[in-house]
Amino acid sequence: MAGFIHAAISACLEIDALVNKESDILFTLHDRGFGGDISNGIDLHAEAICYKHLSPFGSVFSEESGWMSPESTITIMLDPIDGSDNFVSKFPYYGISIARVVGGKTTEALVCNLANGDIFVRTAKEYFRTTLKNSAHKDEIITNLYAKIGLFEKAIEHPELIKKLMLHKLKFRSPGALALSLAYAPYVKYVLFLGTMRPYDIQAGLYLSEHLHVFQDDRYILISADKEIFEQIRMIVEKEYF
Repeated sequence: MAGFIHAAISACLEIDALVNKESDILFTLHDRGFGGDISNGIDLHAEAICYKHLSPFGSVFSEESGWMSPESTITIMLDPIDGSDNFVSKFPYYGISIARVVGGKTTEALVCNLANGDIFVRTAKEYFRTTLKNSAHKDEIITNLYAKIGLFEKAIEHPELIKKLMLHKLKFRSPGALALSLAYAPYVKYVLFLGTMRPYDIQAGLYLSEHLHVFQDDRYILISADKEIFEQIRMIVEKEYF
């Protein structure tokens, strides 16, 4: 396993051990972070752990602190806890998003769902799913042809679009952790997100799912393994919503 991915998994394991302790310090509110959200204790502790493990591999740019080391041609895009509100609410859908960008191109990425131990990894040579319990084992990621639902992040902010999707019987859930939802794209009918595109939220997830049908601009992201569904939702968003 590549050195960077090994370091990223080591960071995930250390954060998982911290999360399982459920210490009060993880739920304490702090100042507003670089990304604009109020940081919880878990965000900051996870960020420190990730920096320790990942900083030898590039300049770390994190949602909580922004640039944590001088800029360089190699950037580590980091969301130390994606879905931290889910964590503090004890809703099991939160994790870590890490991407290594070399010369403007993503070369390695990892998204870990701390709630169930799933880890998704892509490098130039590999794309696989593993777990925190046994990261040496690699499972092939196979598109789920039986998916019944999509994932529509930030859906509540777009009530008119919800109506249009429901009219076309395009069911969805909105679990509240964008990086995780992008990583799970092969298993659901589609992933849709409308809103501000922040690199630490999307860099890893987009790279993980780049083999699927993908559209991204400054307005929205749409991913689906099914070309017909992909084109149907694009038409709805482009012609009926915007």
